Amino acid sequence: MKERFKMRNLTLEENIFLAKRNLVDIIWKSANLEGVNVTFPETQMIIDGFSVPDKTIQDLTIILNLKRAWNYLFDTINEKVSLSLIQDFNRIVGRDLVHKLGFLRTADVKISGTNFKPKLPIDYEVSKNIETILKNENKKEVALDLMLYLMRSQLFFDGNKRTSMLIANKILIENGFGILAIAKNDMNEFFTHLVKFYETNNNYEIKQFCKENCIETMVFHNDEEKTNYRKELR
Repeated sequence: MKERFKMRNLTLEENIFLAKRNLVDIIWKSANLEGVNVTFPETQMIIDGFSVPDKTIQDLTIILNLKRAWNYLFDTINEKVSLSLIQDFNRIVGRDLVHKLGFLRTADVKISGTNFKPKLPIDYEVSKNIETILKNENKKEVALDLMLYLMRSQLFFDGNKRTSMLIANKILIENGFGILAIAKNDMNEFFTHLVKFYETNNNYEIKQFCKENCIETMVFHNDEEKTNYRKELR
């Protein structure tokens, strides 16, 4: 008979360790999601400060900004999510890439692959919507709902997906639910669900997809595995 193992939430310490141990992989996947054609070894080299041939300054900047943003995430892990904090993350991911970093956009934007046009964001409305989402006691739902709300709202002129996913990861990590990243093999399906969500404002399908395919955590099969993992934390 196949033994079953119960999933449990990680402690904050365990989840931070998991994120740091997989940081290059997360950044590599995030860069790929932004259309940066980079391999895992190249991502590791860029993060470690080495030059990589045939990569644009923009590609390098996107990756290094993601590293800075993740460091900021770890530094602010105990801070409450707010519009101000979300703006801080956007400033970091967009550094040396776009103008008006962290400012709510003041002009219409077009989203590739869909005719949906998000309305101009108004700060007090955005703050109210964020507060409403945060009230849900199911924090995994909060992480995904807020991520998708931010993506669909397109609050900023650029960096919306990166900013949204960082905020989702902050909420997942501080509540012990693991880390979220979109693997290269899942990107086409993710974007298909995302476009459908943009057009319908129904997030059920993309949330299910993310829950089943995009959130990684730790499963301890026995007490020995748990003990060994805790030793790594020290």
